[in-house]
Amino acid sequence: MKTDIEIARETPLKPIQEIASQIGIQANDIEPYGHYIAKVPESLIDDEKVRQHKLILVTAITPTKAGNGKTTVSVGLALGLNRIGKKAIVALREPSLGPCFGMKGGAAGGGYAQVLPMEKINLHFTGDFHAITTAHNMISALLNNYMFQHKDDGFALKQVLWNRVLDVNDRTLRSIITGLGAKTGVRALETGFDITPASEIMAILCLAQDENDLRRRIDNILLGITVDNKPFFVRDMGITGAICVLLKDALHPNLVQTTENTPALVHGGPFANIAHGCNSVLATRLALTFGDYVVTEAGFGADLGAEKFFDIKCRKSGLQPALTVLVATTQALKLHAGVSADEIKEPNSEALIQGMANLDKHIRNMQAFGQTVVVCFNRFAFDTDEEIALCRQHCQEMGVGFAVNNAFNEGGSGAVELAQLVADTIDINPSKPLKYAYPNEASVEEKALAVAKQVYGASSVTFSSSARKVLTRIQELGFSHFPICIAKTQYSFSTDPALYGVPEGFNINVRDIVINSGSEMIVLIAGDIMRMPGLPKSPQAERIDLVNGEIVGLS
Repeated sequence: MKTDIEIARETPLKPIQEIASQIGIQANDIEPYGHYIAKVPESLIDDEKVRQHKLILVTAITPTKAGNGKTTVSVGLALGLNRIGKKAIVALREPSLGPCFGMKGGAAGGGYAQVLPMEKINLHFTGDFHAITTAHNMISALLNNYMFQHKDDGFALKQVLWNRVLDVNDRTLRSIITGLGAKTGVRALETGFDITPASEIMAILCLAQDENDLRRRIDNILLGITVDNKPFFVRDMGITGAICVLLKDALHPNLVQTTENTPALVHGGPFANIAHGCNSVLATRLALTFGDYVVTEAGFGADLGAEKFFDIKCRKSGLQPALTVLVATTQALKLHAGVSADEIKEPNSEALIQGMANLDKHIRNMQAFGQTVVVCFNRFAFDTDEEIALCRQHCQEMGVGFAVNNAFNEGGSGAVELAQLVADTIDINPSKPLKYAYPNEASVEEKALAVAKQVYGASSVTFSSSARKVLTRIQELGFSHFPICIAKTQYSFSTDPALYGVPEGFNINVRDIVINSGSEMIVLIAGDIMRMPGLPKSPQAERIDLVNGEIVGLS
């Protein structure tokens, strides 16, 4: 079997103008970035078409460390829909350099179900991540300068709430001290770095409806609390326009193509374990303007990505999915039955059946949101026909549609069964209007308990003393109506990454809270999750290289 990068390199690409013309976008409406990538202005969005066309969410059961292949399924489903005569576009997040050089090696799909050119998409792409990183850190620099220049006027912050960001996994930057040295002229401050996907600027870019909304949200970013106990926002420094300038091009969605030369929009990249985990609202609405069917994904398992997709992205944008596709693999199912990670590729029907409890919990969760669910079995070479039959039978007994996806090996033809199931289900039994996990008017504590009980299966939520102080501040600032974004491990319904299956009766401890007043959500940091990941013992960077002018090691 060829590697992902070999398949990508051997795939003939069409000029991006041809890809745009397939869906009715004129060549003079796009801004090419080379031959095969283009920026598309959000001014082309037609809200009437957005309401008419069909949005499909791809999510998954609780994943293994290698993931469940949601991006491959998302691309494959779009290919399959086009194969059966549907006008389909896939709308995805941009990969982060952190995981690419850390654990994953890439995030542009796999095999014959990729978005291309994968090397550029996985690396610097159109510079969106760099623009977000620069805009975020520009605010940090301007804030420090403001404090320095106005200290003689009596201005000071008793608490700075704005960290820096970097799109590199670097655990040593989680907690740092700035301002050291005899010639800085400023006092030393405790601060730290988050990874760029956790930046509030990333969330703002992904949730903004247009340029005016981008400006409004940046205006409202809370930077700190003054010595006289008043909030200090970006607008108080008068720099919002400068930050918008840095994000001007990044705001426009990116048009690329798949391995079968069909259109794909790739824009934004928050992680679902530490942020809201969805691509941009603009890219999704743009795809719905030009595609009759739009396939998008939410990060990690449905307890993280899908919940935030519904409770944050859909709540804020008015989007309504017609269907949810839940991706399952034999590896994840066996892992949730207690099989060790070293043995999950081995046939084990008994463990497979036992692990289906995790699948069932995710199905019930999605149905509670009003979603019609179909299960996609993402096939790997070592999967047996017997195990696939067991999964199919189980889903039939659950009254849930089931299809096998083999797009990794076969491209669109390997996803025709899934595509037909999705199209037929939408026609016969589309999702009902969304039922959110909590109302806007609920308190932050009530919202946290609702998600913890209904989605995770927890029995309680506790808050550290420092988190409770932030809860008081949220009430004082009038931000209690914001939706919540729970940051926790992606490997369990609980906050313990080793607690597989369907744990019940556990507690969710919120150790810290971050007020994202610009993106208009409250981030609850639960358990030991870090907003700046570390690198594994053997990072993928050890295998990435430039050989005779060609990149190797991306996947």
